[in-house]
Amino acid sequence: MTTLKRRARIGAAVLLFAAAGLTGCRGEVTERPYTLAEREFSSDGFPQAELFAADLCVPDGSGAYEDGTVTAEAAALFSLSDGTVPYYKNMYERLYPASITKVMTALVAIRHGNLDDLVTVTEDAVITEAGASLCNIHPGDQLTLEQLLYGLMLPSGNDAGAAIAVHIAGSIPDFAAMMNEEAKAIGATGTHFTNPHGLTDEDHYTTAYDLYLIYNEAMKEPEFRKIVGTPSYYAEYVDQAGETVTQTWKMGNQFLTGDRETPEGVTVTGGKTGTTSAAGYCLIISSQADSGEEYISVVLKADSRPALYDNMTNLVNKIVN
Repeated sequence: MTTLKRRARIGAAVLLFAAAGLTGCRGEVTERPYTLAEREFSSDGFPQAELFAADLCVPDGSGAYEDGTVTAEAAALFSLSDGTVPYYKNMYERLYPASITKVMTALVAIRHGNLDDLVTVTEDAVITEAGASLCNIHPGDQLTLEQLLYGLMLPSGNDAGAAIAVHIAGSIPDFAAMMNEEAKAIGATGTHFTNPHGLTDEDHYTTAYDLYLIYNEAMKEPEFRKIVGTPSYYAEYVDQAGETVTQTWKMGNQFLTGDRETPEGVTVTGGKTGTTSAAGYCLIISSQADSGEEYISVVLKADSRPALYDNMTNLVNKIVN
């Protein structure tokens, strides 16, 4: 990146951060990002803010426009190759993330755990909420942390999320605190987590921009990239009685499973779905254009699964059209 371009992006970031405000889950929608004072970094002083801005996508205003093909409550397309945001809609509105939460769960687990650890599932993994997605593990089952991560990210197992949280932090509240510390460290200040799976809680929220920050950070971990790019995974482990259990978990991202056609000229490399009645239908994906540029795109609160994939297809089409 040229010095001139870097300075321009840093300048744009500082002006945008300085002009910004935050909204509540049901508050006024704004396209302004957060103030610089509300961003906290690993060290004091403006140079760290410059470094933060220089390495991330910064909207310059040109990507926000009316588009009838993007009907979800919030959406955004981020170019990792040149740091631009070609399209965004309600990018800073606080919304429920549903199971996209699990991107942060996986990131914290990978950074603070050992993939080879043998984890004994506890009663905390018993999820009784109607419609909650599960990978069908049970108290007393013994799996590696790596296996649990596949159970978390592919079938979107809320039970796997609880098992991971208890193993890493000792309790779900303590793990949520670790998630919030990680969010704070990467500048995702419009985010607050109360659990590792994304089941609805009024104090559990994020924004499309913060989800980009979180997913972008997670993609720095090779294990995360491998997991979210895997269409299916065969797990073999033992239950409480010592009997062998086998399961095959399938990825929920229809672009990766082939249930939804990927736009021509773009390859989807990973992603995470999320659905609850409060959050609607949500999806974040990473993709790569045939020319080599990488992107992250987010759709939040679509009103149906077909609409979710229509929205994401229309968003990704902006890469090549």
